[in-house]
Amino acid sequence: MLGLASGRGDSHPDKPAALEAGVLNRSDRPSPMAGEAELKYLDGDFRVVRPGAFVRCAVTGVPIPLEELKYWSVDLQEPYVSPEAVLQRHVPNAKRRTEEKAR
Repeated sequence: MLGLASGRGDSHPDKPAALEAGVLNRSDRPSPMAGEAELKYLDGDFRVVRPGAFVRCAVTGVPIPLEELKYWSVDLQEPYVSPEAVLQRHVPNAKRRTEEKAR
């Protein structure tokens, strides 16, 4: 419970009532869906199983905001941050092979 100051200034005359009350700005409030989400990955879409703001890339561990999620595997049921992460998961030696061909 949040205790509010009376605004009369009688409890701490040297502090403004707003500071004493612990007033929050709109941006200070936590997001109602903060934290990691759990998704069911479908063909061309996903379904939210547990609400949250992000998922973690299965390869890199980088958080991916749900509104930016573009890459996932339906078979493996895992998200990826980029096409490179998809390649790393599905063709583990792809990066090394392309570097060897470039030489």
